[in-house]
Amino acid sequence: MGLSLVSLLTVNLSVGVLPVIAQTSPLVSQLFPDANDVVIPEGVILPMVYDRAETVVIAPDETFELVLTIPDNITSRQGQLLIPKGSQVRGALQPIAGNTVGTRFVAEELILVNGSRLPLDAVSRRFTETEQIGRSRATSVLRGAAIGAGAATILAGITGDRAIATEEILGGAGLGALTGVFLGGGKSDVFVIDPNTDLDLRLRSDLRISTRTGRW
Repeated sequence: MGLSLVSLLTVNLSVGVLPVIAQTSPLVSQLFPDANDVVIPEGVILPMVYDRAETVVIAPDETFELVLTIPDNITSRQGQLLIPKGSQVRGALQPIAGNTVGTRFVAEELILVNGSRLPLDAVSRRFTETEQIGRSRATSVLRGAAIGAGAATILAGITGDRAIATEEILGGAGLGALTGVFLGGGKSDVFVIDPNTDLDLRLRSDLRISTRTGRW
């Protein structure tokens, strides 16, 4: 996981600390009169996790909505709590526009633990390599997977199992049944994403945290 940072700023993800800078221009002062309002700058990486599934399996051309979670408190250099642990990010895995086959998570909204909602302009890295799912890989890839509607349709077409549900979390029994129908040799190209390591988000624009919002 690479970090893209603005100059003179550092990030210590191990302790959940992100740098911030105060905004003091007259315009910002008018809009946000509280002098303690801060900005998490463009380019900072926000760690994310997804605890509903071990993997996410989607078709190359589908959009799949997810709600990610911030696993650790994010604070300023002075120790001020900006984004508390457990806050969520709502968004979706979306196909990359253009001729490249790929997908990435595009954030839409930050939901703080107190219920406050902030617009969030952030994206994950791009995924451009699909995996071919067949009998030999069914067990390892599909166990505990959240399956998007497009991937479910593809898998159902290959396996003949029309009972594969959208966003189904496959456990032992379901996995065994699904693995069995791969005996016919059917295969499919899908994206297989580890949501706990692959979906950290990079801010594409500054994220303003108002102290009026940050009352937990």
